[in-house]
Amino acid sequence: MISSVSPPTAGLAEVQLRCAELSPALEFFVGELGFRIETIYPADDPQVACLSGHGLRLRLAPGGDPGTLRMSGEARTLIAPNGTRIEFVDLDPAVVIPPLKSESVITRQSENPETGVGRAGMLYRDLIPSRLGGRFIASHISIPQGGSVSDWVHFHKIRFQMLVCRRGWARLVYEDQGPAFLFKAGDCVLQPPRIRHRVLESSDGFEVVEIGCPALHETLADHDMELPTSLLAPERDFGGQRFLRHVAAETLWTPHGATGFERRETSMSRATDGLADARVIRPAQARGFRAPAHSGEFYFGFLLEGSVVLDMNGRHRLGPADAFVIPADAAWGLSEASDDLALLEVILPADAARV
Repeated sequence: MISSVSPPTAGLAEVQLRCAELSPALEFFVGELGFRIETIYPADDPQVACLSGHGLRLRLAPGGDPGTLRMSGEARTLIAPNGTRIEFVDLDPAVVIPPLKSESVITRQSENPETGVGRAGMLYRDLIPSRLGGRFIASHISIPQGGSVSDWVHFHKIRFQMLVCRRGWARLVYEDQGPAFLFKAGDCVLQPPRIRHRVLESSDGFEVVEIGCPALHETLADHDMELPTSLLAPERDFGGQRFLRHVAAETLWTPHGATGFERRETSMSRATDGLADARVIRPAQARGFRAPAHSGEFYFGFLLEGSVVLDMNGRHRLGPADAFVIPADAAWGLSEASDDLALLEVILPADAARV
């Protein structure tokens, strides 16, 4: 577990780069790259210089490694007189969405119970091992022992990311969305692109399902922002999306078409401007239904509670915490649903599957 607490004697840090001849290196780093000299010695025959600039502090001195510096700028590469490689890159590139590799997926907790330790000490269980070509990731995340979470203010470079609480609770806080709130079983949160947020604490046995696109995305810390912010802007646009906090206990169940099931909508479609939808369905008058094939890129199901048989290329009995992905144009349905079934459905785009 990595703590975000600064060491008690935190001060300046610098990177040392090998430099046998200081004069030409200074002409390059100061004259061409725009660094400035902070320290240089000895005066009669300079051998060591400390420079600052571009958010870095460098020490040029004999010994060590020439190293590589990555700097923002038009793509090119330079080699400094001391051998340091300077790579000019886009330090904030656009999110890359890999091509979809569609396939059916069934992931059972009994067959795939392994978890790995992820960010802030949370345990992650992979629900889509293939990642559908890197386009989507779904994780069953847990915190067995509650209390304060060693999280920090951060954001994600993503196209889509949502959370649904399965067990317990956590206290969360989001940029421009008011004070911290309790995220409880059944609740859903949409985290739009780049919104700053933080997990403050959780109960024992906290469990959440997280779905994101693309599968591989950056998490970046924001050490300058304090949450909660003073501004309250619930309709603020974050990359074409708006923050969504869906509270299950405040939402009515409505008929799920003519299936004999009912559903609890989340307003995800509105918050994402039609990019995605999410809902929970459960049996009412019927214990199953045949579903129309969808035409979208992603149809994901996760059993929050109960059991059901998934009819898709055979019969697959599923239980709590099992997950599945249904590819486009596939025939499928549900049968033998238990009375306590609660099935989370996540769909992209939002209108790809309607009953």
